[in-house]
Amino acid sequence: MLFREFSAICEQLEGIRGRLEMIDLISRRLPALSDEELPVFVRFIMGRIFPDWSPEKLGIGPNLLYEGVAYVVGTKKETVIETINRVGEAGFAVEQLLAGKEQTSFFSEELDLVTVYSEFEKIAGTGGKKSQREKLLVVRKLLANADPLEGRYLARIMLEDLRIGVGDGTIREAVARAFGVSPALVEHAVQALNDLGYVARLAKTGEAALKDVHISPFHPVKMMLAQQGSIVSAIGELGIVTAEYKYDGSRFQFHRTGSRSALYSRKLEDVTNALPDVLAILNESTSHDVILDGEVIAIKDNRPLPFQEVLRRFRRKHDISKMQEEVILVPNVFDILYLDGETLIDLPLSERRKRLETAVIRHVAPQLVSDDPAAVTDFYHAALDAGHEGIMIKATESPYTPGMRGKNWLKVKPEVDTIDLAVVGAEWGEGKRAHYFGSFILACQDNGELVTLSKVATGFSDEQLAEAYDLLHDQIVSQSGKEVRFDPELVFEVGYSELQVSSNYPAGFALRFPRFVRIRDDKDITEIETVSSIRERYQRQPNS
Repeated sequence: MLFREFSAICEQLEGIRGRLEMIDLISRRLPALSDEELPVFVRFIMGRIFPDWSPEKLGIGPNLLYEGVAYVVGTKKETVIETINRVGEAGFAVEQLLAGKEQTSFFSEELDLVTVYSEFEKIAGTGGKKSQREKLLVVRKLLANADPLEGRYLARIMLEDLRIGVGDGTIREAVARAFGVSPALVEHAVQALNDLGYVARLAKTGEAALKDVHISPFHPVKMMLAQQGSIVSAIGELGIVTAEYKYDGSRFQFHRTGSRSALYSRKLEDVTNALPDVLAILNESTSHDVILDGEVIAIKDNRPLPFQEVLRRFRRKHDISKMQEEVILVPNVFDILYLDGETLIDLPLSERRKRLETAVIRHVAPQLVSDDPAAVTDFYHAALDAGHEGIMIKATESPYTPGMRGKNWLKVKPEVDTIDLAVVGAEWGEGKRAHYFGSFILACQDNGELVTLSKVATGFSDEQLAEAYDLLHDQIVSQSGKEVRFDPELVFEVGYSELQVSSNYPAGFALRFPRFVRIRDDKDITEIETVSSIRERYQRQPNS
């Protein structure tokens, strides 16, 4: 498929608001794609380049893209930025700039889908001191061969923000329809393989291939997620429940086969080198080939330290041994996904727990199985007394569903409600904070798109504002007056007193008294709240 054809499909999708229409359009195009094109098309149409489990990263920020555009159209980077600020979005701005370029300089070679992907692989594989220069050369080459419409979507894919509203659910349904297979089988295969592109290629061969999927070590899967709940309502609905401590730490996935082992973060990044002490503890705790799910906490005097202390270790790239002395980490393992060649995610939690206790001899998280609200409440208070956040309540017979949030896992905490949202913009501060961002614009998900829900300006220390600036200033994609917009990558956890229906924000709701809690750079923006989950939160409020 030519990239021009792909761009035309994206433009069609960008003009469609109905999800069923999107599914129909995509499903009609999938069968004609080759085995090589199909995974690339599926990832690109969702604004991704590499599989979710892959360690490959494009590593192109807005500034490098702007430099490439400026070179190709024969202008300055400042002019590119001014155009983006005026147009309001990088893709349309690049399209406009390329349209003003003399057409004789384009099309030295026609772009196709697989060639574009190969060039992205080349960029991702570029390292060393000259890497930025080499990446820039590839960006220039791609843009020089692109017509204006192709430039719109090349720019957006490079920024991994396609802005056409195609989410995972839409693609799963389109793949199922295109190849006449069960949507449930597609979803299950995605949970195990964590790559919708590859799953689409399996679906093309039929349902048998989708049924024969297995989790593989060193191919991390998304972690199962929880929603808010209460002890009484959970036991009332489920009967016997499994209760575990809720730790104020950072999730990890531990993979081991033979003498090889690795650790992955919640965002599926390889953090093996940053956590050699945790790796050693887990290797000493099992002799089996396993994939384990757990949470690592920082401790001092046998008491948990705040979450930020854990992140100091996860972020560390240098002086690891010194940091091991400053921040002591302890893993707590609460689930097992794979054991000695067998995929376990479809087994009930009670059976997985038995396998876990057989395979791992130390650092298994404490657990209570009960249908007695008083006993579970005592367990909850014991968790709080030990310095933890609260407890998790889990459906005892539930499978492990990677990447899914639902009623099978509930979190019970005493604090004010908090919510995880993507940072999509900010306003510059005033006074002594004039060189930092003073307030931030936050968004939730709605069918693959980010829609604004709130601003937050309180709860920040000077140090936290400085940290937010360091993480965000290179992600600015446009500016209008005092307001800037970011390439969305960072997640904030925000506390609030209640949700209110509001026409001021596209999400349809607003946060009352929002207050910054912490940066969640252990979380990906795919894990932020959705409009539907926010609606459920609102409906659970006593006064809604």
